[in-house]
Amino acid sequence: MAQNLLKYVVSMGLILLCLLAGVNIQNLLGTSIPGSIIGMLILFGLMAGGLVPGEWVKPSANLFIRYMILLFVPISVGLMDHFDTLISNALPILAAAVGSTFIVLIALGLMLDRLLKRGQK
Repeated sequence: MAQNLLKYVVSMGLILLCLLAGVNIQNLLGTSIPGSIIGMLILFGLMAGGLVPGEWVKPSANLFIRYMILLFVPISVGLMDHFDTLISNALPILAAAVGSTFIVLIALGLMLDRLLKRGQK
C-alpha cells in the first residue's frame, strides 16, 4: 500500500515539476507557447533521453488518462461563455478544420506513396 502511494507521489511530482519548469520557461521567455506544452516537451525529452524511466511516470499518467474527461469540463464551460463569438465565426472555424484535415491527409498520402515507391526500388 505504502509502495503504491510512493509511486503515485513520485510520478505526480515528476509531472508537476516538468509543468512548473515549462511555465517558468514560458514566463521567462515571454513566448506564446503555453507552459504546459513546454513542460510536456521537457518530460518527453527526459524520458526519451533515458533520464526518467517510463515506469516512474506511468501511475499518474494512467490516472490522468482515466479521468481525462473531467479535465475538459472547465474548458467546455469556458467555451460556453464565448458561444456567440463561436457561432458568428462558425464558418471560418469549420473551413479551417476541414481544410487542415484535407491538407494533412494529402500530405501524408504523398509521403506514404513516396516511401512505398522508394522501398520497392
